[in-house]
Formats: sequence, structure tokens, C-alpha cells
Amino acid sequence: MIVHIYENKDQASLAAASLFCACILSKPDAVLGLATGSTPIETYQQLIDMHQSGLLDFSGCTSFNLDEYVGLSADHACSYHRFMKEQLFDHINMKKTHVPSGDAKDLLEEAGRYDKEIEAAGGIDIQFLGLGQNGHIGFNEPDSVFHYGTQIVNLTKSTIEANKRFFKADEKVPTQAISLGAGGIMKARKIVLVALGETKAEAVRAMVTGELDPQVQASILRIHPDTVILLDPQAASLL
Repeated sequence: MIVHIYENKDQASLAAASLFCACILSKPDAVLGLATGSTPIETYQQLIDMHQSGLLDFSGCTSFNLDEYVGLSADHACSYHRFMKEQLFDHINMKKTHVPSGDAKDLLEEAGRYDKEIEAAGGIDIQFLGLGQNGHIGFNEPDSVFHYGTQIVNLTKSTIEANKRFFKADEKVPTQAISLGAGGIMKARKIVLVALGETKAEAVRAMVTGELDPQVQASILRIHPDTVILLDPQAASLL
């Protein structure tokens, strides 16, 4: 695990975009693991700018997103399908994009299908991660074990509370998600995690300096052979 601390969130986001750019330039048919939430938005804008300036061509790439809310259709305003279209896919020329279905009739079947699709694509070359305040990666919440495959997750109260800001005041926040498991994340050849802001400081400390503990799912990244952690000063304040 390599940790870089930048002067501000803009630099951390640019560093993440630069790592993705380098991967795509060296492997034009790269398989990209993508994330949602507020953390990746600026990185995605940097990648869009690189594409629109002619620096980066996504046409040979394939992407797989980490997760989706259970119960939301792909066109729901708060779905991760919709998020990815608005924040990235509608602005670049990537043709093969995948997000797990949160409203599949059989969610366990959908989870198994998703793992097989990733395997058939050759595995993920570079995986983007954010970090939950409770140390979750993807939607892998604190648990007694690290789960391997894509799974259906019961979201914790803290995660539901943190995600309320994306929903209307009178709208119920989903309580479950379908998420690539920690084991699936660990299969990525390279992992890039960005954590920003003081609210992530305790999770960063536990991830970087604490025990290998499934109660802090991100702690498993310490045994990955190629993980880069990009932080702003607030997120790094307890290191």
C-alpha cells in the first residue's frame, strides 16, 4: 500500500485521473472498475476533460461498477446507473459499460452473473474506490468476514444516513445494495482509493494503521500487491 497526501482534494482527484489515464494509454482495451458517490466526481471530470481534449480514448475500454441500490430501476434519479451516465458515460466514447441491476427479479442470480461477466472480460485492470466513514469499500459494510463474490448487503444506519443527501426529503433511502465483494475488489490488478475530508480521517487511520479486520473492510487493501491511497490533509489528519 502506497499512501500519498496532497495539498487539497483537487490534487488528489487529478492524481487518481492520471493513474487511470496511464493505465488506458498503456492498455487501450483496459477493464476499468468504477465507483459512485461524491468522491469520484472530480476525477471523472478530469477524465472527461482528457477525453474531450483528445488525450484519452475510451472506445476500447470496458467498465464495471462496484454496486447499485437494491430496488431502484436503472432510470431512477438516484440510481448508480443514472449517476454514471450523467457524471461520465454520456461524455466519453466508452461503449461497454456495466452496472449491476438493483431491480433484477433474482438478485442472487444477478450477483453470480455479474462476477462471471467480469471474469469473461479478463478481470479488472484498475479499480477506483472511495471510502465509507465506517471503513466500507463498495457497499461492503462492517462484518465478521470478508466476502468474496458479488453479494446483497444490508446497509448500516450510518451509511443510510450518509446517503440521505442524494434523495428527496420525502423519499425512502434504500436499505440494501448489490455490491462487488471485498474478494472481487482484491482481484483487481491495481487499486486506487481516494478519501477526502475530515469525516474520513478515522476510517483512513483504521485502514492504514489498524489491524486487518473485517469490521473495517478497507483494511484488506493492505495485503493487495498494488494499492495506491490518495488523500487530502483532512482525511490524512490522524495518520
